[in-house]
Amino acid sequence: MRSESGFRGAVLLAPGTYTCSRTISISADGVVLRGRGATGPAASTIKMAGTRHCAIVIGRSGGGRGQRSGASGSADAGERQQRDAAETSIIDAYVPSGATSFTVADATGLAAGDVIAIRRPVTQAWVHFMQMDDLVRDGRPQIWIRAGSRITAGRTIAAISGSRITLDIPLSDSFDSRYLNPPGTAVVKTKPASLVAQAGVEHLHIQSPPMKISYTQHPYTAMRINGQDCWAKDIVIEETMDSVSISGRRITLERVAVNRTVPNVGASKPAEFVPNASQVLLDRCSGNGDNIWHVATGGGHTGPIVLLGCTFRGTRHIEGHQRWTTGMLLDNCRVPEGGIDFKNRGSMGSGHGWGTGWSVAWNCTAKTYVIQQPPGAMNWAIGCIGQSRPTPRPFDSEPNLPVGTFDSPAAPVAPQSLYLTQLAERLGLQAVKNIGY
Repeated sequence: MRSESGFRGAVLLAPGTYTCSRTISISADGVVLRGRGATGPAASTIKMAGTRHCAIVIGRSGGGRGQRSGASGSADAGERQQRDAAETSIIDAYVPSGATSFTVADATGLAAGDVIAIRRPVTQAWVHFMQMDDLVRDGRPQIWIRAGSRITAGRTIAAISGSRITLDIPLSDSFDSRYLNPPGTAVVKTKPASLVAQAGVEHLHIQSPPMKISYTQHPYTAMRINGQDCWAKDIVIEETMDSVSISGRRITLERVAVNRTVPNVGASKPAEFVPNASQVLLDRCSGNGDNIWHVATGGGHTGPIVLLGCTFRGTRHIEGHQRWTTGMLLDNCRVPEGGIDFKNRGSMGSGHGWGTGWSVAWNCTAKTYVIQQPPGAMNWAIGCIGQSRPTPRPFDSEPNLPVGTFDSPAAPVAPQSLYLTQLAERLGLQAVKNIGY
């Protein structure tokens, strides 16, 4: 039975090794899978065996393999196949990234507390403005994001005054009516899909057999979380690929480590952390490995996505990987042998193009940075240590694409942490102490 707080209880694993040949699924609200530790003699180890699978899945159905690859459309923030109760449209000429309010044509049927989908259309005019309508690979046109699709941000109405709607959290993208009308940006009251809520995994060691193979051969994966207000804490993962994938909203990973000693084989690379959700926090997570993406996003996700105090060893990169995910913050992250990239991937992959906009690296350390400025948007590196590496669009020899904003290069800025400062401003210093800072 679930308590008033939403929690049913915890399944406790004693120290020891548990050999599992199938996925452990958490498909009910309020359930926590908790071991005694992730390292040392008291560790609770999930040892993966048998047919290759995902070790732990939080979600309503299946144990499928999460992916970073986005279709040529968009993410609909969990509101697919739901009946729209009220619909209007944004009438402001321009809504900036970071805005918490906008004006609609008619607020009838909307009220504070309603969950809404803000459906930003992908128009041919916008694709052309982004210079993404001329991608070619091996003589064949590539599609960045298909015109006629949409990128959807899920938000909650905090207040309404006349036709002015105020949101619970800021928007991560801008909305320029010159490129979005027609049809314009729709604002729709919707009933979100039912996601597993208040479920978590804690204090565990997940161990895959080491395999020198390509990740396209479907190796073992570690965790898939598709929920809301869910978490993973104090987890050590060994030898999996495409290890941790997130979807849904309000997900926290705290001190989750992914370690590989056997290399991925081939040119195609797995992404060890895939934060394809809204309101995501990766807090003091880490990874070790080469020929991988440490962190990579899929297409059309609308943040905020925060990496706080994360450290990744190996020669690879963190990047907004493809098809316009917005609102990433990398705060005090370290990739000393690798890179941090907010860039245009051009025709790489299947036409990945602009991977991210409106993203910030704050007081980070990396060997290199490819921070580029998309048309009509910005990317920043502020107080970061490492070398800026201007590049052209992949497969083009020139010119280099416009470089994003580098502020105080090689000299960290105050405040030391942008995220923790904003957290204290919103909820007080106790909230910072509550998460261990």
